[in-house]
Amino acid sequence: MGVTVYDTADLPPEHRFEWWRETVSNGAGPTRLTTDRPADFNGSMSVVSLGATRLAVLDFPPLLSERTARLIRQSDPETYEMTLLLSGGMNVSQSRQDARLRAGDFNLWTSSRPYVGRGTSDGDDPGPSRAVVLHLPRADLLLPEARTDRLIARALPSATGIGAVLAHHLVSVVQEAAFLAEGDGERLGDVTRDLATAFLAHCASATDRLTPESRRRLLLRRLDLFIEDNLSDPGLSPPAIAARHHISVRLLHKLFAERKEAVAETIRRRRLERCSADLLDPTLSALPIHAVASRWGFTDAAIFSRAFRNAYGLSPREHRHRHGVRLRTC
Repeated sequence: MGVTVYDTADLPPEHRFEWWRETVSNGAGPTRLTTDRPADFNGSMSVVSLGATRLAVLDFPPLLSERTARLIRQSDPETYEMTLLLSGGMNVSQSRQDARLRAGDFNLWTSSRPYVGRGTSDGDDPGPSRAVVLHLPRADLLLPEARTDRLIARALPSATGIGAVLAHHLVSVVQEAAFLAEGDGERLGDVTRDLATAFLAHCASATDRLTPESRRRLLLRRLDLFIEDNLSDPGLSPPAIAARHHISVRLLHKLFAERKEAVAETIRRRRLERCSADLLDPTLSALPIHAVASRWGFTDAAIFSRAFRNAYGLSPREHRHRHGVRLRTC
């Protein structure tokens, strides 16, 4: 799956800001951008296409962004723009609402109403702002528009719950996009849209409007994230996972059966993948193989060795040696 990268560093300094303004306007609709230092402007943008949904990562210095009524009449893509601010700060205004955003906040705005956003340097982080922006077609967001619009120009949290799930997902998609197959885009677009819808529904107290399919996908994503975050725990098991998410073990197995991989198989596969990566990491070459296994939840060295050989056709030691990583006796 392709990632398109735009960087002002590839252009002569005198053309950088004008090019940035045109590129941003092509993505989010005509927008008036101004900066105090256009001659020194440096910005970059990476765009991931997920079918009708689009994801972009922007790095930019402090600037003013305005979408006026005149610009909206000129062209309106009719989207909601969801921003996850990763660093820096931002002040936003739309629909008579104002918000001060800090790193870790989500924000929602619509291309169909006048908007003002000002990127600022955070007191603790004086460098450029960095943000992930999710472009969502309004027609695809199956929530009451009146409830969704109550969330415009508000700081929405990403530290816990569904906000944390969505933030983790967006960052992961951006990080792994270059390594995904072309056909993954549409499927990831569906998952991303469902997670964004679930997050907004939660914030707008409209979870009753989620479709059963959206609820299922959201639960599966939360289960995936929980497993990923707890691979090092030897006690990670189907009963523990089900109890943590207040569902039955039977439902848990049913959800994973649709993927053709049982819960225990998923846990084992992800643990083995982590062990494989650690065994090939030069910075961990002094770590004994049994310690690598232990740090990812394997408590029995013999069971780990058999499972690793079954998965990779080599023993952990052979795997490490074949890739030229210095060995240490267990």
